Amino acid sequence: MRPIDCRHIYLDGRHYDLQINHLDDLAFYLNQIEKYGEPVLEVACGTGRLTIPIAERGIQITGLDISESMLYQAKIKAGAKGVKIEWIEADCRNFNLKKKFNFIFFPANSIAHLHDLESIEACFSCVKKHLLPNGRFVIDMFNPSLSMLIRDPYKRYPVTEYPDPDDKGNVVITYNNVYDSANQINRIKWYYKIDNKEEYSEELNMRIFYPQELDALLYYNRFTIEAKFGNYNMDTFVPSSKKQLIVCYVNR
Repeated sequence: MRPIDCRHIYLDGRHYDLQINHLDDLAFYLNQIEKYGEPVLEVACGTGRLTIPIAERGIQITGLDISESMLYQAKIKAGAKGVKIEWIEADCRNFNLKKKFNFIFFPANSIAHLHDLESIEACFSCVKKHLLPNGRFVIDMFNPSLSMLIRDPYKRYPVTEYPDPDDKGNVVITYNNVYDSANQINRIKWYYKIDNKEEYSEELNMRIFYPQELDALLYYNRFTIEAKFGNYNMDTFVPSSKKQLIVCYVNR
């Protein structure tokens, strides 16, 4: 298996929370949990962006992530909210929690950090071992846009900006990318400029999953797709959909 090479991007959970703080997917997951039940496992939970508001509804949820720094931030936030959540530091390709779940979800394009077939199948194997007989597994992955993949690699595009948590000034993030079609990996470089002075860069390599490919990977790993949505409003997936939201279960 190839190593998960995104950890440097997630070295400081405080920065992550300032970069990504939307909750436009929360209602979708609450709807699915109401339908399929507890307990819940979030794979690649990060700083608890979804885990914590789900737990605030009284739902029994466990958060799993490979990044110690992200989980550290998650624990601080959960403590401030007064919610109890079991946090697990583990690789999504190799974990054994010795319990099973009615609902497991892999949100926010996190599956794109798995670059090779062995990694994908190892993750799916762990999910299968942890799903209860009538449990459901949900994957959230963007629907690839060819126009974005073949953008000018020398041009920078905006990501976000936010106040530095250490009061160093304003952080502005831009990026460019080169698509590696042989390996189906979008090789992205993020550029961080702090207070319009200091600049550094980090690489973020994202595996691209085309719709029929992702369906086939699930099928050959003994999952049956129950529903496939194109957005968080649960509209049917169509070619122009921005998202691939797949609800599936294990063939027993």
